[in-house]
Amino acid sequence: MNLASKFFQDSFQRVPARCVLAPGRIELLGNHTDYNEGLVIALAVDRHILMAGAPRNDGKIELVSAAFAGREIFYADKIEKNPAAPWADYVKGVLLHLRLRGVHFTGFNAAIHGTLPPGAGMSSSAALEVATALLVRKLFPYALSETGLLAAPRRDARGELPDVGKAEKLALARICLTAERSFVGANVGMLDYLSSFFGKAGHVVQIDCQHFTVTHEPLSAKASFVVCNSGVRHDLTDGAYNTLRNHCESAAGTLGVPSLRSVTPQMLELRKSQLGVRDYECARHVIEENKRVIAGERALRADDMEQLGQLLYESHASSQFNLKNSCPELDLLVDLARARPECMGARLTGGGFGGATINLVRSEGVKLFIDAMKRGYNAATGQTMEPMVCRAVDGAR
Repeated sequence: MNLASKFFQDSFQRVPARCVLAPGRIELLGNHTDYNEGLVIALAVDRHILMAGAPRNDGKIELVSAAFAGREIFYADKIEKNPAAPWADYVKGVLLHLRLRGVHFTGFNAAIHGTLPPGAGMSSSAALEVATALLVRKLFPYALSETGLLAAPRRDARGELPDVGKAEKLALARICLTAERSFVGANVGMLDYLSSFFGKAGHVVQIDCQHFTVTHEPLSAKASFVVCNSGVRHDLTDGAYNTLRNHCESAAGTLGVPSLRSVTPQMLELRKSQLGVRDYECARHVIEENKRVIAGERALRADDMEQLGQLLYESHASSQFNLKNSCPELDLLVDLARARPECMGARLTGGGFGGATINLVRSEGVKLFIDAMKRGYNAATGQTMEPMVCRAVDGAR
């Protein structure tokens, strides 16, 4: 929390009243399955969005971000977009939808600091939304259920609030989702928010996006996760992500089901002729990806990292040729990883169209792998790439 606290003090010349942090995530398996009511394996990682804040009594909200110049200033009763500060939309969207749910807050100052690389597909935007919801809760205590406001939680003798319970985490995740869809304009699913809220140190987060259940499975000591950022920034509001979702929903509509979760591979092939080419390709990816998630869960329970790695390679191939959300730089990173004996599997992670790859690497070979990937990517592209070793951590708090 020290980074955000210091930035707050430097920006506002006072000590913050409260601090929060929300982790980003890497999606291990389950690419574009969440909004199709499918299955996902993810982990909250040790890269965060941190926010420090303090209330004020004039109704004004003043935001500063270490990643962007300038300040964004607006009023709690007039939350609108500012094209000059699109980064603030993620905060504003959550504030607006908290207010629509009856949450009362006055003005406040907030400083945002992050260790998550923006545009890398590690959900920096979702982490910012989660952090916003929690910071408001700490500054202006509230409690939510799926149906509305509950009695506000009481502070203990140290001034701390009780932890957010499972049901309320789910309610807050839905608010963050609604904010990004309706205010920011990206038609995303629940994966990012649930991963950030429900992360558990040393464990993956297993999510069923049809029933919104979350379970955890311990990670093996045999393998480490290395993230390689292609340097190609992706933006979920640029239309490509929403287009993929439209193809998936179109396929489900043609097949007469509420979502692709209800479609078997056999059903898809029997009715292939009824689907357009892109609808079929996107549906095939999602249906096969759900099967890979189930196989990945079995591999984790059996501590079979070789099998898990193979599933990662298969997932990337499907993203490349079926979903078509990869790009040359991501394909290059996967090819470089495949050539390394230390690596058991690699694939793009996140929405795609840029961002990063996740690599399942033998723990004893991490340094060799990182050095080789840096050399290989620089030789092929002329770009410097700094791989990150990521650990699974606890969720937002």
